Amino acid sequence: MSDTHAESVAYVRDTMLPEKEPPGREVGAIKWMRENLFSGWFNAILTIVSLYVIGWILLHLAPWFTHMVWNAGSLSECREIRDELWGPDQTFSCFAVIRDRWQQLLYGFYPAELYWRANLAFVLFLVAIAPVLFSGLPRKMLYFSVLYPFVMFWLVWGGSIWLPLMVIAGFGLGALAFVLASRVNGLVAVIVAALVPVLWWLYLAGPIATDLQRIAPLAIQQVASKDLGGFMISLILGITGIAFSLPLGILLALGRQSDLFIVKGICVGFIEFIRGVPLITLLFVASLLLNYFLPPGTNFDIILRVMIMVTLFASAYMAEVIRGGLAALPTGQYEAADALGLDYWKAQRLIIMPQALKISIPGIVNTFIGLFKDTTLVMFIGIFDMLGLTNAIRATTDWNGIYWELFIFVGVVFFVFCYSMSRYSQYLERKLNTEHR
Repeated sequence: MSDTHAESVAYVRDTMLPEKEPPGREVGAIKWMRENLFSGWFNAILTIVSLYVIGWILLHLAPWFTHMVWNAGSLSECREIRDELWGPDQTFSCFAVIRDRWQQLLYGFYPAELYWRANLAFVLFLVAIAPVLFSGLPRKMLYFSVLYPFVMFWLVWGGSIWLPLMVIAGFGLGALAFVLASRVNGLVAVIVAALVPVLWWLYLAGPIATDLQRIAPLAIQQVASKDLGGFMISLILGITGIAFSLPLGILLALGRQSDLFIVKGICVGFIEFIRGVPLITLLFVASLLLNYFLPPGTNFDIILRVMIMVTLFASAYMAEVIRGGLAALPTGQYEAADALGLDYWKAQRLIIMPQALKISIPGIVNTFIGLFKDTTLVMFIGIFDMLGLTNAIRATTDWNGIYWELFIFVGVVFFVFCYSMSRYSQYLERKLNTEHR
């Protein structure tokens, strides 16, 4: 280096400066508040107003949650305890109604000595749905998942075991009819496979089950449908609707895209009719009018009628959700299936439908959640679900005047189940997300 250049450099540091802590405004909670709550004058005003509203609400709700009464037999006893502990002018909540009537809210009028059957049905439901939700479990458990609806029916309603077995036999006959008729024509096979089980269930299943019961009596104590209620009936309707609406929705979505005019017309007509009619109207049809179209002397249980209507209603909406997933697939996927030489059903099963269902996961779960919450509409046709029982409880002299405590309990129970479904859908989306791997 020349002397002239050396003289022009005043100082050259040959060691690193020690690291310093970042400014307090750039780390931790202060940074988060500055970026999210006070990033500008407008956001600062909104934050202050929001904090004031939240504080005002909490200030007025705090006594209601801190002054809780859990041990009382009536609202008047709750008031006496309130007067003794906090004074007559204090706000309080009487959650003793939940402690007193929680069994009725969950089980309806189901016999108390048979609660174990309802509890066992719920535990078996968790076992049956586990292999459906989590792929790591043994696939052989899916056989039990298929049989579970019939096991649940027998445990909850009781009676002869031969009746659910005859219902299963109807599905077997439908499958056999489809295999035999498919050698003639695909459309004929679908029609025959649908008609054979229906005719079996309407005319033969009941008498044959009765005869078999006489020969080999296998039964447990029967429970009438009028005794079912509470959250149990919402679970039964929700599980049934969710389990059957998805496959029906897939078939309807495929039928709507079919090139066969009759199949497409039936599917489009069914979907548009169901989507154009409120669910409460269909429930009234199931409750009042459906018996007029059945053979004389047919005893069609009202819970079963409601199950059918709820399932059909949900399947129409499910079909449109799945059709949206099918429409979102690029045409290259269909061309790839043709290039592989796959027939229609193999292409749908192996290539098209898995991708369409992955795309449709948010809409499918949204339909499931809406269906589960819509089960509360059965209160309008005389079935006492959890929400309907709140009216019955408030009509008694002991709890006349109770409102928020019951509604909060109902809301919390439904929130737990609906939020669980939402969280699972997010887990499934992350698991199936292969675009960024």
